Amino acid sequence: MNMRTLIFGCAIFLAAPLFARDKRDVIIMKNGDRITCEIKGLDADTLYISVDYILSTSSVDWSKVDHVESKQLFIVKTQDGLVYSGMLSTPETAGGRPIKIQILEPSNTKVELDKTRIIKMDETSTRFLQRFNGQVGMGIIYSKGNQSTQYNLTSELNYPRERWAVGSTFDSTLSSSTGTSPSTRNEINVTAQRLLRWNNWYYAGVADFLQSSEQGIQLQTGLGGGIGRFLENNNHARISVVGGFAWQRINYQENIIPAATQNVASGLISGQARLFYFNKTNLTINVSLLPAISEPGRVHFNLGTAYYVKLWSNLTWNISLYGNWDNRPPPGFSGSDYGTSSGVSWTFGNH
Repeated sequence: MNMRTLIFGCAIFLAAPLFARDKRDVIIMKNGDRITCEIKGLDADTLYISVDYILSTSSVDWSKVDHVESKQLFIVKTQDGLVYSGMLSTPETAGGRPIKIQILEPSNTKVELDKTRIIKMDETSTRFLQRFNGQVGMGIIYSKGNQSTQYNLTSELNYPRERWAVGSTFDSTLSSSTGTSPSTRNEINVTAQRLLRWNNWYYAGVADFLQSSEQGIQLQTGLGGGIGRFLENNNHARISVVGGFAWQRINYQENIIPAATQNVASGLISGQARLFYFNKTNLTINVSLLPAISEPGRVHFNLGTAYYVKLWSNLTWNISLYGNWDNRPPPGFSGSDYGTSSGVSWTFGNH
């Protein structure tokens, strides 16, 4: 519990308001409305802005924006995987022609892009803390009948840069009821990506740490890496796959039967799909298949899905499904651990 409390406290600290930028950016809508604000980012066809006289972050339909001006620095990503960094402006274009977004890079190079090609923008800064995005969430279920309690805690933290990004997630569940031993599952996942010079291709690295009382796993450490590619990368869907190799070290609990620590070398095939509609809902699916090389015939499979619905401002409701499967666990140990959870979460950073 001390470790979970510490991580939760860190998540709360990071969720606190970070150093704010000046709200001197300008957006002009296609209907002529002019808004002076802080442009915080673009994701899922939604432009996020902060206005002095509005208490929370506001969401704007990117397709209805006609003009943007900002002297702040942004990381801008396109459908074909290209990445730029610089200040934003909108040059004049002839009527009926696609709207252009001009990016003034630190080297004073100007790049013009069709607005429809831009799928993601993130604020960047010389200040370290201003570069983070993430969320923290929690859910609790209690039943008086058998004194049953279930809670789940989730947190996510992302650090995007021009050609690389690092992200981490923490998921914890606890279930207890009268007459039974508590069941716990805790997982920390860290991922890193580095874009290659070929469009939509990237290096990928992953580290995973899992504890599961259901499977008798005291600590499962996984390290892996490979090469990935975005199969779909637009304002409505992002789908990617990774192929490579991984190594797992599994320490089993000895209160069932004595079990030696296992070291397993595996192949790695993973995929991620994120589908979204404006900023109202989004569905995220993560799967990974690890066929063992050192133990032919043994396969680990991991699944994580989450569906989010926006409630108000930065507050969302979510329902998620998690699962881990091992077709050849040691004798006396369970080969699977899966379940569902739901709760509310709060996003922070540029969204």
